[in-house]
Amino acid sequence: MVKAPTVDDVARVAGVSRQTVSNVVNSPDIVREATRMRVEQAIADLGYRPHAAARRLRTRRSSTIGIHLDPYAGGISGVVLDRFVHALTERAGDRDMRVVLYAARTPDEEIARLGDLLEGGEVDAVVVTGTFHGDPRTGWLTQRGLPFVSFGRPWGEDDVEAPAHLWVDVDGAAGTRAATRHVLGLGSGRVAFLGWPAGSGTGDERERGWREAIADAGAAGVRWTIEENVAAARDVVAAGLARDAHVDAIVCASDSLAIGAHLAVSLAGREGLPIVGFDNTPAVEALGISSVEQLPERVASGALDLLMGENGTVVAPRAATAGAAHVLVEPRLVVR
Repeated sequence: MVKAPTVDDVARVAGVSRQTVSNVVNSPDIVREATRMRVEQAIADLGYRPHAAARRLRTRRSSTIGIHLDPYAGGISGVVLDRFVHALTERAGDRDMRVVLYAARTPDEEIARLGDLLEGGEVDAVVVTGTFHGDPRTGWLTQRGLPFVSFGRPWGEDDVEAPAHLWVDVDGAAGTRAATRHVLGLGSGRVAFLGWPAGSGTGDERERGWREAIADAGAAGVRWTIEENVAAARDVVAAGLARDAHVDAIVCASDSLAIGAHLAVSLAGREGLPIVGFDNTPAVEALGISSVEQLPERVASGALDLLMGENGTVVAPRAATAGAAHVLVEPRLVVR
């Protein structure tokens, strides 16, 4: 493993003292120009990076972004958030920031935990996940003046032209629209949508994409509703197929629901019926089920771009101005 260059290495190459290197890094104005340029050249040649802990002490900033770690609940689709957190941590490191995870079981508990982190000066900014209508966390953060961005839109009347705060999200409607167009292109005439009960925000967006594609094609569709549960989805689809034998494709709001639909279709002896999930988890990949890929790595990059701005540092809450307050990532359809 190659050892990272140290301040002593820089001092040796530049022919100066260790203190002079420290002065160039921390207080360049007190160093003579010729000396400063020699040290800066040595820093560039060696690829030296000042120690993050020392920089935090100097600036009185933690250089830390807080993000909530969802409680483990089993299931299939949690892998997407895991990928997002991993990507955020990796990309934050590239920007000389670090990520701290905190746990909370309810929004109120999360607000209390955020209060502790803020009071202790442990975070400079926060990434909120799983936003919903009437989310109290975002209002609390706005009132406290703590910079934040949410993975999930504010769910206001107009999140684009009148955004309540900075946000990044996956275009769920675009994903299900592409999925529905795909199965219609296979010759399907009646496409079912298997989704969650109305009111979830994310689920409503995914249903919207299906409805728009059905309407654009002048096709027929049927809506099946169930909570996020594989066994329950299997039973709902089995009952739906028994009632409506003309359904010849199913677009689902998640991979968990798609796996339930896959089980029902297999039990009904209709293995050729196209099914499309949402999340593209390893589980549907193993079963050969098509799915919509959320691209959480792009979401992580978008969140950091919004949070850190053009100067690359989190210095103050950014105004949520129309057209510059959000990043909407278009997912991609993975066909199997």
